[in-house]
Amino acid sequence: MSVLGKDRSGVVAAIATTLADCGANIDDISQTILGEGRMFSMTMMVTLDPAVADFNTVQERLAADGERLSMQVLIQREDVFQAMYEI
Repeated sequence: MSVLGKDRSGVVAAIATTLADCGANIDDISQTILGEGRMFSMTMMVTLDPAVADFNTVQERLAADGERLSMQVLIQREDVFQAMYEI
């Protein structure tokens, strides 16, 4: 998943809280501040627990976080991601 937008406090906390509430585990995380415009960029590898929340539910909750934070929050299934890079 990825998060992109103007840097502000609380972004990591909000996204991590939503993922935890959905029973997801953050397997890997990378974040940086880009350029003079202070753009925040975060990429995560996340494992979902469908017994707690399915992909669509997690996607909807993260989209709501994105709206509230004025950030772009995208989550993609691993099989779709992997298929994009197969030749």
